[in-house]
Amino acid sequence: MIALEIQALSERRENLLIEIGRVVLSQGFTLQRQRLADDQHGVLLTMVVRGPERKQRALAAAMDAQERIISYQISAFEEGVQKPHFAASRRIAYQPGAPATEPPVEPTVVEAPAPALETIDAAEESQVVTAVELPTEPDYAQVMAADVPFALVSAPAPAPTAPPIEPFIEMIPLGPDVTSVDQMLPKLLSDYPDIFPRLQKLEDSVAEAARASSLQLAGQRLGASIFEHDHGSSRGLGLLEAIERVGMPSLGLLVEVDQQAEQLHIHHSPICSESGQSGCVFLSGFLEGLLTPAVQSHQISIFSVCCRSFGAGECILAISD
Repeated sequence: MIALEIQALSERRENLLIEIGRVVLSQGFTLQRQRLADDQHGVLLTMVVRGPERKQRALAAAMDAQERIISYQISAFEEGVQKPHFAASRRIAYQPGAPATEPPVEPTVVEAPAPALETIDAAEESQVVTAVELPTEPDYAQVMAADVPFALVSAPAPAPTAPPIEPFIEMIPLGPDVTSVDQMLPKLLSDYPDIFPRLQKLEDSVAEAARASSLQLAGQRLGASIFEHDHGSSRGLGLLEAIERVGMPSLGLLVEVDQQAEQLHIHHSPICSESGQSGCVFLSGFLEGLLTPAVQSHQISIFSVCCRSFGAGECILAISD
């Protein structure tokens, strides 16, 4: 298995995650996390996916076939390494310094030749100008007295400058806050299924970079506990049967959900806000903890096809084994 980071640029956001998510899923990869961001060039998509190394070329070919993708890059994912999006606008920082000064120009003095066989009396000498100093500001009083027409021309106003574009910065994710999750788990079990106020407290108690991993761990541990308590006898099932008998009843106590084969459509998820804070990572972890001991293979993958926190009308989780 190999972890890859996909960075893509598209002109529009609508259904972008759904369409590219289906491409990733069709090539045997599962989504670990994703992000959408607006930029002056378009919409910046970042995905971290995991799948078989031999399918990497097939994934690249499938991305090439996507007409709505302007350009993309696929590279090996490195945990803890910050990698800016290749298509993001960037600001160039200029160091303030002293303004450049032009080298002084040495004045050139040209001496007028002395008049031959002539003398200059005092009256003529007063009319000879040897140097003229131009005033820095026009003497308007003298101009008016001389009755010379003139026009005042004001300097043009500077053209408005566009506000600087904030650079796209990818947050480096942290591992889960295990201590906070361990402290919250007994309260989640006692309040189940009314757990969302507790989840909000868990989100507020951990660092922002550890939010997703902490929610996923809390979901996994809660799902595993609910399986042992409510569905301990349901083991060795096929994937669809496990979803119907174990996943749907337990998840249905938390959210409004419909099953369409191996996809779960979640409506109005209370932990997926429209401000961009997705809670699908908790729901994916919850299903993983529920279904892994139930299926015969003891191994499942859950892919977030789309989330309403990123502009979709509903959250869709695709499950495979």
